[in-house]
Amino acid sequence: MDLFAEQREQALKRVQPLAVRMRPTALDEFAGQTQFLGPGKLLRRLLDADRLSSAIFYGPPGTGKTTLAAIIAQHTSAAFESKNAAAIGVKEVRDVLERAKGRLESSDQRTVLFLDEIHRFNRAQQDVLLGDVEDGVIILIGATTENPFFAVNSALVSRSQIFQFESLSTDDIRALLKRALNNVEKGLGRYAASITDEALDFLAEICDGDARRALTALEVAVLSQLDTEAQADGKPLANQAVTVDLTVAQDSIQRKAIAYDGTGDQHYDAASALIKSMRGSDPDAAVYWLAMMLEAGEDPRFIARRIAICAAEDVGNADPMALVLANAAVQTTLFVGLPECQLPLAQAAIYIACAPKSNASALAIWSAAKDAKEGRTIPVPRHLRSGDYASAKQLGNAQGYQYAHDHQDGMVAQDYLGVERTYYQPTDRGAEQRMGEYLAKFKALRDQKA
Repeated sequence: MDLFAEQREQALKRVQPLAVRMRPTALDEFAGQTQFLGPGKLLRRLLDADRLSSAIFYGPPGTGKTTLAAIIAQHTSAAFESKNAAAIGVKEVRDVLERAKGRLESSDQRTVLFLDEIHRFNRAQQDVLLGDVEDGVIILIGATTENPFFAVNSALVSRSQIFQFESLSTDDIRALLKRALNNVEKGLGRYAASITDEALDFLAEICDGDARRALTALEVAVLSQLDTEAQADGKPLANQAVTVDLTVAQDSIQRKAIAYDGTGDQHYDAASALIKSMRGSDPDAAVYWLAMMLEAGEDPRFIARRIAICAAEDVGNADPMALVLANAAVQTTLFVGLPECQLPLAQAAIYIACAPKSNASALAIWSAAKDAKEGRTIPVPRHLRSGDYASAKQLGNAQGYQYAHDHQDGMVAQDYLGVERTYYQPTDRGAEQRMGEYLAKFKALRDQKA
């Protein structure tokens, strides 16, 4: 028997941050994730019936993945073991599995294994779990901030329900902050602390849906204003009036941290949003996603390449200047770097968003590439072949070729492909309308000759 266990436990609890102390212990206290935890929703039904199956909790930090696992630990009749994938290896996992088998054999009790940061397990480590998860020996709950379809063994994913956690709403954050401020036992209620509406709104907005970050900022805002010298003189902390106003709140959270993984989902999702906003002719959305990526630390060269590709693919010949401007943005980005390169990048992104759109050039090359790859190779017509060597005439090369500039309007109707194909179909938008008119004139001339 450890006589000092309780003393050590109390000592550890005293240094726990507010975000840990305020973790809810019941489902009714849990904030957010109503899409699967609301009344009648899947996970709520499974928990109410104590019929939990293996699951993966996936979402950004501070959205309640670990907290929900702790609630499940109290809610289920199964044994509950919690591990962090960054801190254990295969041996520890095998020990958990052995204990789980022992419980099943001796008392018919199942085991829930909560594995935080499961994406930190390599494939071999994840494979250790497969057999017992499939046989039902353990119920696995994995938590990850990474996309499980890429970061977790596909066999484990197929055996688990995927629950995607969303960032908490500003209303949810406000409610959590007020609860923490008023809770005497676990929160800041033992201090005479209050918060202005402006400060509350600021913290709820700036934390980006991360409850842990909001609660940490509130704790800093309150504790940093306590007069410790007065406490030493015998004045209790509870009698010290503390007000968290907007200035204090701003000082307590410092710079906003954008949740962004330069190689993960956020990277590709933001790039997709930027491209689709330019394509969709929304300059405000385009410049926001551009700014967000730059603020999050994205490589501006990657952004510049996306902008140049969008100019060619989505504007094309409807406004050829878009690609010229995009290329100038690429070159300027390489030349001046951050922070000044945000200016040409923004100029190019806004220009593309406001330019007339056509993907006719993109469709033309994609269609021609498909034929070149999959169809029979078309031989170059003899009159188009090179005649710049001595024996070319003996092969009939270049014979009968007509030089376009010798004809009216610099246009001559002759066969340039050898087969009847149409790849480029210009739109009637922007500069491409004039190209369409020119092309129609050429086709009429060719039809007339035929």
